[in-house]
Amino acid sequence: MTETIISHIEYFAASASTWGLLTIFIFMTIESSFIPFPSEVVMIPAGFLAFRGEMTTGVFWVDALLAVLAGLAGSMLGAYINYFLAYYVGRGFLYRYGKYFFLKPATLERSEEIFRQYGDLATFVCRLLPAIRQLISIPAGLAKMKIGRFSFFTALGAGFWIIILTAVGAWFGHLAGNMSYAELISAGKKMISDHYIWIIAVLVVFVGAYLTVEHFIMKKSEK
Repeated sequence: MTETIISHIEYFAASASTWGLLTIFIFMTIESSFIPFPSEVVMIPAGFLAFRGEMTTGVFWVDALLAVLAGLAGSMLGAYINYFLAYYVGRGFLYRYGKYFFLKPATLERSEEIFRQYGDLATFVCRLLPAIRQLISIPAGLAKMKIGRFSFFTALGAGFWIIILTAVGAWFGHLAGNMSYAELISAGKKMISDHYIWIIAVLVVFVGAYLTVEHFIMKKSEK
């Protein structure tokens, strides 16, 4: 499946200077919704093309920033689709008909279990974890999580992940001469996998800091 997606990304990359940002937005909206789609095949090439001056302005830092913003906007739209879908149609509908929209009952149950265990933080943490990152918006909607908190934690997690992927793509743009998109995606995914411990470390630090601050605020409010 990934190979098929890569072939389509290669097609759109040929017109990246004109349609690159719109392409990123559309594909990242799909990636962040309930449709299975790997974000790596979008944002890694975006960073690669930005570094090589083949995006909109030809200026690396401007194109990299625009790519990140387009990716974040798409991710937020996809997350809102999941959130409001779950918010309005409810658990019964999703468990009964979700299988027709790539939402198996076992997957929904697992995402709800994670949300119940970690609460609001799950919308941030799970954005950096494979397989569950798109679906965590659904239990947030089912639980009717406040939209402000949902938006904040979702943007934080999605933004961090998008920056990582864009930076990886730019790194290979710096290193590589001629490199096929299949090779770029494969090398980028391997690089992330090899250094995933640092992503986990950032998660631990953020969660620890958040819980500490929240505990401090709660203690002050109780006085």
